[in-house]
Amino acid sequence: MKKKYLTLSFIMAVSASVWAQQPTNGDGIIKGKITEKITNEPVGFASVAISANGQIISGDLSDEDGSFTITNLPNSQVEVSVEYIGFKTYKNTIDLSTEKTIDLGTIALETDEQVLDAVVINAERSTMEQLVDRKVIRVGKDLSTAGASASDIMNNIPSVNVDQDGNISMRGNQNVRVLIDGKPTQLDPKTVLKQIPSNAIDKIELITNPSAKYNPEGMSGMINFVLKKNMQDGFNGSYNGNITFAKVPKFNQGIDLNYRKGKVNFFGNYNYSDQKTFNDGVMTQLDDLSEQRFDIVNDNKTHTFKVGFDIYANDKNTFSFYTNQTYADGIGTVGNTIFYPNNPLFLQTDQYDGSNQSQIYNAAYKKLFTKPGQTLDFEINYSKTNNDQGGNFDILNQSTNPYTDYSDNTVDAVQANLDYVHPFNEKTKLEVGAEYRNTGIDNTYTTTNTLGKPASFEYNVDIASAYATFGSKYDKWGYQIGARLEKYNVEANYIIGTEPADFKDDYLTVYPSAFLSYTPTQTDFFQISASRRVDRPNVWQTRPIRDYSTPRVVQIGNPELKPQFTNSVEFNYTKVFGVKGSATFGTYYRMINDPIERTFYLDTSSPDAIAEKKIVMSYGNFDESTAYGAELSANYKVTKWWDIQPSVEYYFRNQRGIVTVLNPDTNEGELQQREIDNGVFNARMNNNFKITNAFRASLFGFYRGDAKDINGTMKAMYKMDAGLRYSFWENTANVSLRFNDIFNTMKASFKGDAPYPQTGVFTWESQSLFVGFQYMFGSGKNRALQRKQRDKNEVQNSGGFF
Repeated sequence: MKKKYLTLSFIMAVSASVWAQQPTNGDGIIKGKITEKITNEPVGFASVAISANGQIISGDLSDEDGSFTITNLPNSQVEVSVEYIGFKTYKNTIDLSTEKTIDLGTIALETDEQVLDAVVINAERSTMEQLVDRKVIRVGKDLSTAGASASDIMNNIPSVNVDQDGNISMRGNQNVRVLIDGKPTQLDPKTVLKQIPSNAIDKIELITNPSAKYNPEGMSGMINFVLKKNMQDGFNGSYNGNITFAKVPKFNQGIDLNYRKGKVNFFGNYNYSDQKTFNDGVMTQLDDLSEQRFDIVNDNKTHTFKVGFDIYANDKNTFSFYTNQTYADGIGTVGNTIFYPNNPLFLQTDQYDGSNQSQIYNAAYKKLFTKPGQTLDFEINYSKTNNDQGGNFDILNQSTNPYTDYSDNTVDAVQANLDYVHPFNEKTKLEVGAEYRNTGIDNTYTTTNTLGKPASFEYNVDIASAYATFGSKYDKWGYQIGARLEKYNVEANYIIGTEPADFKDDYLTVYPSAFLSYTPTQTDFFQISASRRVDRPNVWQTRPIRDYSTPRVVQIGNPELKPQFTNSVEFNYTKVFGVKGSATFGTYYRMINDPIERTFYLDTSSPDAIAEKKIVMSYGNFDESTAYGAELSANYKVTKWWDIQPSVEYYFRNQRGIVTVLNPDTNEGELQQREIDNGVFNARMNNNFKITNAFRASLFGFYRGDAKDINGTMKAMYKMDAGLRYSFWENTANVSLRFNDIFNTMKASFKGDAPYPQTGVFTWESQSLFVGFQYMFGSGKNRALQRKQRDKNEVQNSGGFF
C-alpha cells in the first residue's frame, strides 16, 4: 500500500485553486450538507470543487455545520467533488441544463482506511479563518515549535500580547477571559498557559466581540484554547519534551495516552514542568536620587494529570467524564536593595513559599437527534483550588524586625449548563440555554508585622443566566441576533483585625448581541457586530486588606467598586488571494461605563509609611471612557519555499485615574485626577522556510511601541527569534531548535512622574535556547476522528458551557 503524507494545505488546495479561475457564466446552483457517515456529525471546511470538461471552474469550503451553496454555475453538465483528509473522495455528475438549482442533500463521507493508516494530520503552517463570530488560528508546526508552552506562542498570534510577567492582553486590554476547551479555569490564566505544551494545541479561537450565548465577562473578549484529542481505535499516544537553556535549564515533559475499544474510549495525560526563572530590575527615584534594585528568583514545579473516558451508548447518545488534577509548589525570592546618596543602605529580602492544588471533575451528556444539527447538551463541572503561601521578610539596617505573612485561600466552584440547538433548516437555527454558577472564596491572612492586621474574608458569587440566539443565512447574507438575561449576586464578609465589614451587590442585566455578515464573492467576507459586556471587580480588587509587596509599594482593594459595562461595535473584512493566502482587516469602537482603573497615592497610615514614601495602589470607578483600534493581518505564500504571516495593530484607549504627584516646593504629595490618551502600535512578522520536506526554518520579529498610563510611559519593546525543525521516522518524530531574542533587546523600561519622578528598567531571561522533541506512537487507524463528539463543536454550538 502506497503511503500518503498529507497536511492541512492539501485540504485547502482544491477549493483555493478555484479562486484563481475565471468567473463562470450561468445561474446554476448546487447545495448540500457534508457529514461523517459513522457519527453523522457535520464536516466543516471540507473542500467542494465543481469541474467541467476536466477543469475546475468553481468551488468553496463547507461551513461549520457542513453546509455549502455554490452559485453562478454554467447551465450544463458538471462534476461535484468533495474532499477532506482521512475520508474517501465523493464524486457526482449532475446536469444543470434542465434544473437550475440542485440540492444534493446529505453527503456522508466514508473513512479512507488506507490514508488513515499512514497520514498524520498536522498542518505545516498555521492558518487563520474569519468565521461569523470569531477568528480561528489552526496551530501548525510553525507555531507549535515556537515555544515550550501556550504562553510562549501567544505573541505570534494577531491581536494578542503577553508581557514579561505572562499577563495576556487582547487589543491592548488585559480584561480577557481565557478558556481551555471552552471552559474557564479557576487558576490564574498565565499560570495555566505555562502548563500547556504548545504542540498539544489544535486551534486558538479569538472571540473579540462574543455573542449573547457566551458568558458576558471580559471587556476585550475571550481566547479559547482547543486542545488535541485522540479518538483512534486501539492504543496510541505521544511524548513531548523540551529544555530551555537560559541562566539555568528549564524542563517541560508530557505524555498523552489514548485507548479505544468499541464503544468505550479511555484517555489520560501527564505533564511536568520544572522552571527556575530570574528577573532583575532597577528603579531610580529622581527627587532624592535613590535607587532600588530588584533581584527576583522563582523556582516552580508543576504536576498536571488528566484521566477520563467516553461511552458511546449508541449513535445518538454519548456520556463523558474526566478529572484534572494539578499540584504545584514554588519558592520565590525577592531581593530589594535601596541605595540612598546620604543615608544607610536599605536591604530587604522577601521569600515566598507557596503550594497550589487544583481538582476539576467534569461530567457531560450529549444527545443527537434524527434531524441533522439538532443537539442537547448537559454538563456539570466542579472545581476546588487551594492556594497556600507563606512569606518571610528580612529587613537589614532598619529598626523593623523580620516578620512573616501567611495566606490560605480556597476556591470552590460549581457550574451547570443545559444547551439546546434546533435547526429549522440548513440555513436557520435557534440556540437556547441556561447556566448556573456558584463560586465561594474563603481566605485567611495572618502576619507578625506590627503594622499589619490579621484578616479573614468570605466571598460568594451566584450567577444564574439564560440565553437565546437566532441565526439564518439568505443567499449572500447572514445574521444572528440574541440576548442573555443574567441575575448576579455577590456577598462578602470581612474581618480586618477586630473590625467587621461587608459588601453586597445584586442586579439583573440583559446582554444583547447582533451579527451581520455579507459574502459577495467566494473570496470576500464582511462582518459587523455589536454586543454588551461586563467586567466585575474580582475579590483581589475589592478586599480591603493591605499587602506589603515591596518596601515602597502597598496594595489594597476597594470594596465599593462597581462593575464596568462595555458596549462595542466591530467590523471585519477578509480577502482570500487564491492559493497564495488571505488577509483580514478589523476595526472596533467601545464605550465603557464606570471603568475600573488603578489609583496611586501616598500612604499616610503611619509615620513610618510617610517617612519611607510608601505608595498605595488601589482601584476606583471613573467616568465614561472610550477605546478604538484597527488591525491588519495576513497569511501569504510568497514562493513554494517561503510563506509569511505579517500583522500590524493600533489600539487607542482614553484612561482616567487618581495619582499623587509630589510638589517640589512643599515636598508633599497632592492628589490629582488624570486623563491620558494612550495609543499603542504593534507589529509582527513570522517567516517560514521550507528547505526540504523534512527540514524547516523560521524567523520571527516583534515590535511594540510606547504605551502610556496615568503613572508614566512604558518604552518600546522589540526582538527577533530564529528556529529550525527536522522531522524523521516517517513524520512520527521531530526535533526543533529555536534561539529566542537573538540580539538580547527585550526589556521593560519606563519613565514616570507619579507619585515621584522616576525611571526604571526590568529584564528577564528573554535570550534563551529552546530544544524540543516530539514522538507519536501507536495505532494509526481512524485518525480523522480525533476529537470527542461532545467537544467537536462545543464552542460553536454550546455557548452556555461558559
